[in-house]
Amino acid sequence: MTSEGYCGVCAQAAAEAAPPPGHAMVGGRPAWLRSPVGLGRAAAVLLGVVIATDVYSLWAGTVMQDVLGKLVGGEYGADIEREAENADALYANTGIAQTAALLATCVVFLVWFHRVRVNAEVFEPYIHRKKRGWTVWGWFVPVVNLWFPRRIAVDIWDASAARAVPPHGTMPPDPAERGSHRLVNVWWTLWVANLFAGRWATQSYMKAEEADEIKAAVADMMFTDALDIAAAVFAIVFVLRLTRMQDTKARTGPDPARQAVPFPAP
Repeated sequence: MTSEGYCGVCAQAAAEAAPPPGHAMVGGRPAWLRSPVGLGRAAAVLLGVVIATDVYSLWAGTVMQDVLGKLVGGEYGADIEREAENADALYANTGIAQTAALLATCVVFLVWFHRVRVNAEVFEPYIHRKKRGWTVWGWFVPVVNLWFPRRIAVDIWDASAARAVPPHGTMPPDPAERGSHRLVNVWWTLWVANLFAGRWATQSYMKAEEADEIKAAVADMMFTDALDIAAAVFAIVFVLRLTRMQDTKARTGPDPARQAVPFPAP
C-alpha cells in the first residue's frame, strides 16, 4: 500500500496514466506548457505602437481644432479652406494608422491570451470558469464581451500566481494566496470605458455637419484617444507581468512541494 492508500498495481497504473511533465488533460482536451515570453513581448510592443498612433491622433486633433476654431470664429478665404483640407486629410490618415495598429495588436494579443490560458490549465486545471473557446470568442460576442474576457483573465492570473488548487469537492485555496486583481480590474475598466466612449464619439463625429459640431466631435474623439492610451499602458503592464508570472512559475514551481516544469525549448 502507498501513502495515498493505493495498492502497488493501482499506483503503477495511475503513474502510467498521468500526463507527462508540462502537460495536463482538462475536460478530455490536452493542455501543454509553451513559453508566452516572445508573444508577450510582441504584444507589448504593438500596444506601444497603438499608443504612438493615439498620440499622433491627438496631435492631428489639435491641428483640426485650431482650423475649426477659425471657421467657427468667422474666418474665411482660400488659405483657411486649404488649411481645413490639409487638417481633414491629416486626421483621416491618423484613423487609418490607428485601425492598422489595432488590428495587428488584436491578432497578437489574442494568440498570447490563448497561450497563457492553456498554460494556466496546466498550472491549475480546476479554477477556470469558462471553457477554452471563450478565450477568443468571448471578445467578439456582444454583451458577454463586457465581462467574459475579464473573468478569463482573472482565472489565468490566479492559476499563474496561486499555490496548487485541489480538485472539485475539496477545500478551496485561501483567496489571499491568489494575489490582488487590482491591475486586471483597472485595465478592464479602462478598456470597457474606452469601448463605450469610442462608439459614442464616432457616432457624434459621423453625424456632425457644421463647423462647431465637428469641433465638439473632434474633442470627444481626442478624449477617447487619451482614454485608449491609459488602457494600453495598463494592458502593457498586465501582459508583461502575467508573462513573467507564468515564466517564473514554470521554472521554479508554485511551491517547494511541486516539481518545477520549465517551458520546453523552442
